[in-house]
Amino acid sequence: MAKRICKTPIGIFDSGVGGLSVLNELDKLMPVEHYIYYADTKNIPYGDKSQEDIIKFGREILNFFLFKGVQHVIIACNTSSALSYNVLKQEFPSIKIYPLIQSVAKNLAKYNNLAVLATEATVNSGKYASEIKKYNRNAEVNEIPCPGFTEIVENGLYNSPTTLELIDDRFELLGDVDKIVLGCTHYPYLLNTFDKFIDKENFIDPAKIFAKVIFEDIQNENQGVIFDLPKREFYVSDNPDKFKENAKIFYEIKEEVQLV
Repeated sequence: MAKRICKTPIGIFDSGVGGLSVLNELDKLMPVEHYIYYADTKNIPYGDKSQEDIIKFGREILNFFLFKGVQHVIIACNTSSALSYNVLKQEFPSIKIYPLIQSVAKNLAKYNNLAVLATEATVNSGKYASEIKKYNRNAEVNEIPCPGFTEIVENGLYNSPTTLELIDDRFELLGDVDKIVLGCTHYPYLLNTFDKFIDKENFIDPAKIFAKVIFEDIQNENQGVIFDLPKREFYVSDNPDKFKENAKIFYEIKEEVQLV
């Protein structure tokens, strides 16, 4: 047994395997916690959905987490952070909600010229630019929509000719920037493919920053220390076998993935 710093389960959700990039980073900082991961695979991708739909999905997931006794929820999805966080935090006051974009913006604001690769919905919200400019008014943020990138990951098509053509097309829009932000939690899965075009050192994975923010906040709550064993639960809204298979490149799921 080892020290657990959060007395209740921690909920994490995304549309698919992308949010596992956040869980992977949390595992390094808070390895003994009880994590409940929910992938809304029935409704993937979120990037082409309306704000109304994104809020509806988030509401259903948070009600599920309430049933599971969760008091801290991590929105490990940029699109949901951009479009649903403000509504969800009002509707679920008993839950501490961590939105991805809003949590990492301060750290990203140290750069004056950024590109952000993201879903169409995230780009259309302008959330990365607006949040970063709260801390750096002079920051230039070029948000680039990347339709199809999420589907590449969810279907394991990392090096197909169509994939390489699509990435090349999007990268032509980057321009001269300090860093390139992976503005969707699915995109770290593509880093090895991106590296064929641009050295992976030029990319920022916000999951690393996000995990540190969450860790420090929960630690500061000073809930006391519980001695326990690590626990992981995984739930999906569709096709648990495909989810578990696609997760392997980033996160080895040993537990049964349950359909809800």
